[in-house]
Amino acid sequence: MEITAGGRLEVRITPADVGKRVSVRCLTDDPKAPEKFTDTVGVLTSWDKGVLLITRRTGESVRIPESALVAGKVAPSAPARRRGPAASFEELAPVAARAWQPVESERLGDWLLRASSGFTRRANSVLPLGDPGLPLDEALAHVTRWYAARQLPAYIQTATGAEGTQEQLCAELEERGWVREVSAELRIARLAPIGDLDADVSRVQLARTADDAWLSRYQRSQEPGPHVRAVLGSGPSVWFASVPGDSGDVPAAIGRCVVDGRWAGFMAVEVDPASRRQGLATAVMAALARRALEEGASASWLQVESDNDGARALYDGMGFATHHHYHHFRSA
Repeated sequence: MEITAGGRLEVRITPADVGKRVSVRCLTDDPKAPEKFTDTVGVLTSWDKGVLLITRRTGESVRIPESALVAGKVAPSAPARRRGPAASFEELAPVAARAWQPVESERLGDWLLRASSGFTRRANSVLPLGDPGLPLDEALAHVTRWYAARQLPAYIQTATGAEGTQEQLCAELEERGWVREVSAELRIARLAPIGDLDADVSRVQLARTADDAWLSRYQRSQEPGPHVRAVLGSGPSVWFASVPGDSGDVPAAIGRCVVDGRWAGFMAVEVDPASRRQGLATAVMAALARRALEEGASASWLQVESDNDGARALYDGMGFATHHHYHHFRSA
């Protein structure tokens, strides 16, 4: 907070600071709260009619009455993460997109409209990496029409919490009635320690394509039609891992990895509930990491939904740290 030489708190932000990262303190409106003040850090995404809207790095929007402000200042950019490889949002976002490519796409300025017959939000949403080339309301109208023509809901994928992410767009979508449905974390880590994990990789089988057995374990697709196989098979260098089950044709565990330059992205790591706590997920990750290292990768990334506590704990233990958050907004 901004404290003067006389020890007084001061508000040193104005509506001209919209778009900047700020730190504010305000009076709490909860009489039962143990603290008189609350602190908020995030991007100031609007200041209108006496109300500030601050978007935190997690994507949460906080509305603060101007009359409740006690102190505020423009804050420095979020500190660099100490774990994991150095990476910018501008580098990571295209890498993640190339690992999960849609069946159909169309450019709208710097926005990419993606469709894959409804298979996953990532492959059926807009990736906005710049200016759409139209006023926002016109761009959103075009997006809505484009997805309606394909009998799909209109989704826009946004990011928060890193330098160059899209807090302002999130706020503008919320203002227009778009609803945030799902949030996830994009995490990064050094690749070599994952390949060095103490895991029995002898049972892990690697292949270039997802066969019927692999798809039978994959939980995100009930009907693995051509569009599913097309999305799963997309990417610069794709590998599928499976651990055979004790009986039957369904694997006990699966995983997918896409190698793209220095990056290896991990996806679709799933384990039969009856085979959990046997180190199979670790073995799948280690086997894929070793193959990616052989192809020259040195860094890794993955995406995990914010409420998946089990997976988050597993990835914590492997050294993954959150780089930024991403969200899917659906048209009202």
